[in-house]
Amino acid sequence: MSSDKVTLMIGVSGVRGIVGETLTPELITRLGVAFGTYMNSGRIVVGRDTRVSGSMIKHSILAGLISTGCEVIDLDIVTTPSCSLMVRELKAAGAIIITGSHNPIEWNALKFLKSNGVFLNEDEGKQLLNIYYQGAFKKVRWDGLHIVTEDHTSAEKHVKNILANINLPQIRKKKYKVALDSCNGAGSIITPLFLKELGCEVETIYCEPNGVFPHNPEPIFINLQELCKKVKTSRANIGFAQDPDADRVAIVDANGHYLGEEYSVALASSYILKKNRGGTVVVNMSTSKMMDDIAKKYNSTLIRTKVGEVHVAERMIAEKAVIGGEGNGGVMWPKVHPVRDSLVGIALTLQNMAESGKTIKQLADELPKYYIVKEKIACPQKDSFGIMEKVKKLYEKEKVETVDGITITKNGIRISIRPSNTEPIFRIFAESNSHKKSLKVALEIKKVIAGLLKRIV
Repeated sequence: MSSDKVTLMIGVSGVRGIVGETLTPELITRLGVAFGTYMNSGRIVVGRDTRVSGSMIKHSILAGLISTGCEVIDLDIVTTPSCSLMVRELKAAGAIIITGSHNPIEWNALKFLKSNGVFLNEDEGKQLLNIYYQGAFKKVRWDGLHIVTEDHTSAEKHVKNILANINLPQIRKKKYKVALDSCNGAGSIITPLFLKELGCEVETIYCEPNGVFPHNPEPIFINLQELCKKVKTSRANIGFAQDPDADRVAIVDANGHYLGEEYSVALASSYILKKNRGGTVVVNMSTSKMMDDIAKKYNSTLIRTKVGEVHVAERMIAEKAVIGGEGNGGVMWPKVHPVRDSLVGIALTLQNMAESGKTIKQLADELPKYYIVKEKIACPQKDSFGIMEKVKKLYEKEKVETVDGITITKNGIRISIRPSNTEPIFRIFAESNSHKKSLKVALEIKKVIAGLLKRIV
């Protein structure tokens, strides 16, 4: 099921692969049968992002689900957070969202949700995979099959839910001009409508939901140069970028300066904790040190979890957190729902600006200043565990946290090294008060891992 070049990724973030190579109709249908069996033929919601391969995958999934007697509701093209919300709205047993998220166009994936709209955790995922591998599938006769129904109300319900939880008149009064890059993904449909509901004038680029990505879909600096230019030329107050399933958001200030994904959850958390001093905030181990300082400022408790949205979501629910998220642009506000939601991130950012009367640059400048460098290096999934163990041994004399991969804090530098849940790579984060220092450390560690990998080949 894997090679050095292409790997089928099976983990806490779902099942990912390259269409036509590891992600085939046969495998997808079998996963649909397994999920239908796991959900005991319950009501299942299915949605997808705009990727060209989405239609093929959807029909393969539908065949599998129908065969187990599931009542399937097809949302078609929908954002991941909208799909999550619809699980609860429709009182479904669970959902499958078809999205490759930030991965390149040749990739696609299946993410599995349970009845509360949150992804399956590791134990639940193992139960699903046991069914998948063992083939102990539920089967129904012809008279137990259901017709697939369609529901096209997800955008309306999602927007309505967020609007009910913010000060809409206050934002509308400002009449902000907003530049938006949705990378021709699922956010292309709902986000311009949402911004107009907020009273914004919207300047769009790449908001055609055709699934043809105009640039690498990950919302990081190198991929958002056109949005930065658009903000400046249109004299917008702010710019937002989404990934293809619109669960992540990155921010550009009025000068066309990319703030970075880390600022999305930091700004949202600073705003919410100011109103909920002493509250709990949950983020993952790879999220910026800014969060430690923000939590301390508002006498709040900061909890860090393993990387993976479900880890953050379940801990937020357990701790009754007021805000949380991941440093990749994933803002999670349990007042709406405890999942990553770019629309929530947009709403809280504009609410913060409207209420304070400040620009996004002024608000960002008030936050602690750190420089985080994110590097990555390819590593076949089959070798990741062995490499991780070797890395741990190399740094065993340091003060190390092993909640997720390894996290080292040394001489004011916070270093995170871990295998990715979503790609056959190692992620390396280095953060300090100097970009030069962070870059040097990140590249040094990348060189160390490259050396370890060469010994395997």
